[in-house]
Amino acid sequence: MSLFLQLVSVSKAVEEVGKIAVRCGNESVSLEDALHRILAQDVHADVDIPGFTRSVVDGFAVRAADTTGSGDSIPSILAFRGRIAMGSSSGIPVRPGECIYVPTGGILPEGADAVVMIENVEQLGGEVLVRRAVAYGENVLFFNEDFARGDAVCPEGKRLSPRDIGVLAAAGCTTVPVVRMPKIGIISTGNELVPVSKKPLPGQVRDVNSYVVASFVQAEGGIPLLFGIIRDDRNALRSAISRAAAECDAVLISGGSSKDDRDMVAAVIGEQGEVLVHGIAISPGKPTIIGRCGTTPVVGLPGHPASAYIVLIAIIRHLLAGMTGETESNIRVMQATLGQNVPSSKGREDYVRVAVRDGIATPVFGKSGLLNTLVQSTGVVRVPADSEGLETGTPVEVILW
Repeated sequence: MSLFLQLVSVSKAVEEVGKIAVRCGNESVSLEDALHRILAQDVHADVDIPGFTRSVVDGFAVRAADTTGSGDSIPSILAFRGRIAMGSSSGIPVRPGECIYVPTGGILPEGADAVVMIENVEQLGGEVLVRRAVAYGENVLFFNEDFARGDAVCPEGKRLSPRDIGVLAAAGCTTVPVVRMPKIGIISTGNELVPVSKKPLPGQVRDVNSYVVASFVQAEGGIPLLFGIIRDDRNALRSAISRAAAECDAVLISGGSSKDDRDMVAAVIGEQGEVLVHGIAISPGKPTIIGRCGTTPVVGLPGHPASAYIVLIAIIRHLLAGMTGETESNIRVMQATLGQNVPSSKGREDYVRVAVRDGIATPVFGKSGLLNTLVQSTGVVRVPADSEGLETGTPVEVILW
């Protein structure tokens, strides 16, 4: 293909996958099944949260002004007026110089505007000695201070965490509007590939990429559909791509993207649709193909698992985000300091494997094709295309595996 080696930048590649990403439709799931799904629309509170002013500690409801100057040596002395049970109100107001016991989550009685923690008081019969002053609103959650009725509690495009599920429960959202999980077809190509269950003979390797890619798709909220190993046969490849494109929302093909006599992936994509990119200024991952068959995005990934994974991180996650509408990256990162110089070629975005220990990121260099660097490394450091490398001591962001 003549397009190969007409390299585009990573940002341009991301722009291209953004253009061809087709947003998946919406569906509704129960709150119990909504974990890690992407919200299809804002969810609003159906009530004020909380619906009453309440204490956030076990203690005594007071008027804050009555505790001014309180301390161990000179405590404030307040009249004890009773106790409030959970889920009910005593009906007794707190007047100047008085207090009422209230448990965590209990209704703050009328007249009170703060709560003194129980460990800061001493009760002597009908009197309570307050040994610490409190300010207005201290240890109190006021009516609708969390969310007012009608407020958006979770925004569209958010991947729902266990914390978000709790907020949706508080907002009364029993049925959750989510984006349909995209179906991603996965094809591995090459005469040298054998199933993982088979012991490879000389010249053969196990199909690693199907599982690397499928796991990444699952982690990003998609449904991987494996179409198996396709030999270096044009008709077989054409048939597999056609079937996967018809059944899936996008297709990821590993192998067959390098420019040589066996390169058929770009040619077949071109026959069935169009090739938008064949070559990205990224290392590893340079021979990546971006195209589409009809309206279905089809991406050709490098055959080596490490290279394929870099393209998944740098490019494919943006494709999936475009399909789901996710607004926040699912990629985990950590900050570290580079422990060794990293050379790079200007004009190419490099992803260098590093091992992080005690905040120091040490490059894990190795020959192309080695798998052991994947397990020896913590993640990768991105070297920008406009840089000729990074020096020892440079603060870096490590993209974690």
